[in-house]
Amino acid sequence: MSETLVLRGGTVFDGLGSPGAPADVVVADGVIRAVAPGAAVDETGARVVDCTGRYVAPGFVDAHSHSDMVPLMDDPQPFKLLQGVTTEVAGNCGFSFAPLDDDSAAIVQAMYGELGCDIPPPSGSFGAFLERVERHGPTNHLAYLVGHHTLRLTANGAGDELRPGAVEHMQRLAAEAFEAGAVGFSTGLIYPPGCFAERPELEAIARVAGAYGRTYATHMRDEGRYVEDAIDEAVAVARAGGVRLQISHCKAAGRAAHGKSAALLERIEAARLAGVDVMGDQYPYLAGGTVLLALLPNRAAEGGAAAMTTRLADPAYRVGLRADAERGDPGDGMWANTTPAQVIVTGHRDHDAVGRTVADLAAQRAADPFDTLCDLVVDDPAAMIVVEMMAEPDVRAIMASPLVGIGSDNGPPMGLQHPRTYGCFPRLLGTYVRDENVLTWEEAIRKATSLIARQFGLAGRGVLLPGAHADVTVFDPERIGHAGSYTDPAVTPDGVDTVVLGGRVVVDGGGFTGERAGRVLRA
Repeated sequence: MSETLVLRGGTVFDGLGSPGAPADVVVADGVIRAVAPGAAVDETGARVVDCTGRYVAPGFVDAHSHSDMVPLMDDPQPFKLLQGVTTEVAGNCGFSFAPLDDDSAAIVQAMYGELGCDIPPPSGSFGAFLERVERHGPTNHLAYLVGHHTLRLTANGAGDELRPGAVEHMQRLAAEAFEAGAVGFSTGLIYPPGCFAERPELEAIARVAGAYGRTYATHMRDEGRYVEDAIDEAVAVARAGGVRLQISHCKAAGRAAHGKSAALLERIEAARLAGVDVMGDQYPYLAGGTVLLALLPNRAAEGGAAAMTTRLADPAYRVGLRADAERGDPGDGMWANTTPAQVIVTGHRDHDAVGRTVADLAAQRAADPFDTLCDLVVDDPAAMIVVEMMAEPDVRAIMASPLVGIGSDNGPPMGLQHPRTYGCFPRLLGTYVRDENVLTWEEAIRKATSLIARQFGLAGRGVLLPGAHADVTVFDPERIGHAGSYTDPAVTPDGVDTVVLGGRVVVDGGGFTGERAGRVLRA
C-alpha cells in the first residue's frame, strides 16, 4: 500500500491533448482518485506536495528504449525518472535479450554486447527473462517487445539464408513471448540478421502478433532516399497481421534525403486512411546513435562477428565493400548518408578512440577513413557511434505531426552515450515547446504520454484521470531542459521536481529517492 498523496495547486494536463487547468490530484493505493480544483480529501496522514507554478502531467511513456538489461545492473538507474519518464517500451530495433539458447546468446553478446550493458545475456525463454528482470527490480516501469533478430538467431543461427522450418520456429517462439506478456514484436531491418529477412518472413510473425492483438514496431529498411518504399513494406507487414504499426525514430536521414519529411508523413497519413493503425516516434536531435557496423553494407555482417571480422581484415574484400558503401543503395549501410567528420565513436574497446570522429582517427593513423572504419569494426564489432544525419526543418516538420510521439532511442546509462539517453524529454519540452513554440504544451504532453501508451496497449497509463495508474510527473515549465551535449551527455536534466511511480514518490525535489519501484508491464 502507498500513502495518500495530494499534488496541490498545479496546472494539470490530462495527457489527451486538453489544455492544462488548475486542479489538485489525489493519489491513494497506487491509483489516481481525484483530479479537481480543491479536491476534498482527509489530509490526516496524507503527504501534500505544493505544485504551485508547476505543470502536473501523466508520467511520460518512452516509445523507443534500449533499456532491456538496465534492471540487471547492480545499482538502480534513475536516468529516465529524472526526465519524468515512468514507463519505457524496450526490445526495439529487433534487439531483445530473449528468447535465446546458448549459441544465439553468444552471438548477441559478441555483436550487440554494449546494448546489453556488457552483461552476458542469459539463455532461456522470454517469460524467464521477464521474471529475472522483475526479481532484480526495475527503477521505472518496463514493457518489452520481442525482437526479430533474437527470434531469427535462435531459430536459424547467424546465416542469411533460412533453414527449413525456421519461420515456423520463429512463429512458435513469438507466440511464447506473447503468452509471457510481450507487448509486440520489433524489427531492425538495417542490422544483421534482420536485414536478410524478406517480407514473407516478417508477415508470418505479424500474423502471430495479430492473433494476440499486439503491436509491430520497426526500424525500417531505409530512413533516407528510399524511405517511401520502406514505409510501404512496413505497412504491408502490419496489414498482413492486422496489427498496430509503430514506425521507430521517424527521420529523413542523410544529405540525399533532406526534405523528405513531407513524403514520410504523407505515407503515414495515407496508410491510416487505408485502414492501418500506424503511428511513429521521434527524438528531438539532428544526430542518431547506433552500432558502428551499421555504416557498412549488410553483407559484411553475414555469419556473425567472427566471420565478419575475418572478411573485413582482408584488403581485397574491402574494395568491393567500399564501392557498395559509397553507392548507398538499400542494404548498403549508412556510410553514404554522412561524412567521417560527423561520426563520433561513443563505445569501443580502444578507449582512446572514444569521443573522437572517424575523420580524426583516420588522420591520426594516416589512413583512409573507410579503412579506418573497417579497422574499428574489426577491433570491436559491438562498437557504438553517434552520427549526424538529419536537417532541422525535417525534425520540426515531423515533430509537428499529430501522428508522431516521442521515443528516446536511448542506450544504457554507461560510457559515452547520445544525450537523448539522459535528456530527450526535457529537451523536447524546454527547447521545442517553451523556447521555439514548435508544439503547444498540451500537444507535446499528449505525444509523450497517451499517444504512446495507446499504441502499445498500456491501459490506464499515459493519462491523468480518476482510475488511472498513479504515474505522475511534476515539472517547472520555466526551467525544464537538458544541457547535455554529444561529448558531455550525462548531465542531469533541469526542472523535473517530482515523479510519482505507482503512487510512490521516486523523484523528490529533483533528486532520486533510491527506490526501485518499477514493474514489468505484461500485455
